[in-house]
Amino acid sequence: MAVTGSQTERPKIAAMERGPGPARYKLPSCTGANEADYSKTLYPAYTMGKRLGNSIFKKDFSPGPVHFIDPSVTFRGVDGTPHFSLYSRHKELERFNTPGPGSYVPEKRPPPNEKHAPAFTMGGRTRYRKRDTNPSPNSYSLPVLLGPHIPNRPSSACYSMTGRLTIGGFDTDYAKTPGPARYGAATPDMNAARAPAYSMLSRNFMPGDATKKPGPGAHSPEKCTMTKQGSPSYTLGVRHSEYMCPLIIDVSD
Repeated sequence: MAVTGSQTERPKIAAMERGPGPARYKLPSCTGANEADYSKTLYPAYTMGKRLGNSIFKKDFSPGPVHFIDPSVTFRGVDGTPHFSLYSRHKELERFNTPGPGSYVPEKRPPPNEKHAPAFTMGGRTRYRKRDTNPSPNSYSLPVLLGPHIPNRPSSACYSMTGRLTIGGFDTDYAKTPGPARYGAATPDMNAARAPAYSMLSRNFMPGDATKKPGPGAHSPEKCTMTKQGSPSYTLGVRHSEYMCPLIIDVSD
């Protein structure tokens, strides 16, 4: 600390300086023309624009690079060389099988000018159509004449047949009754003075302090320096700033 006249100059503290850090500065770019480094050699810069749709001078409707030209078409027309293709084999042509004279049986047909019995053929069932909604004859059935469900018909007596009973029937064997050993012996407490009853429970512990106490091995008397002289010891702390407010415990009036 230097003293000059009445003013005292103190050394500057780094925490008081609020200047920009190293990341605040950056080198200028080496590309472009506006913000490029003027100490470097500038290379030519180009820009990529888009194609104008309509021009005031002429309109260009030529196809682009995507337009594909068939190689078989030339400026003289379509190429006249023969072309071949590979297809599957054709099916063999079948001959028309015309019936011979032995295929006809004229003797089975009756003479056309004579009377003969009617002939019928049995075919398959026709396909059901949605407009044929009329029920068939087998959809109807006559009501049954058994039971009291017909109001305009007299009903006869109706009986029902059930299964045979196993208890109280004519074939019940009363000799198969349970024996004396089937029943349990009654306790004498029902008709005599009841004896004292005891129950066995688990062991009960006396209530006490459940905190853990240190044992003899938890103490280290050789490390104690309060009752005997010990060597000096040092601790390594941290650097404190003069701008930190100290901890004030005792305040004097």
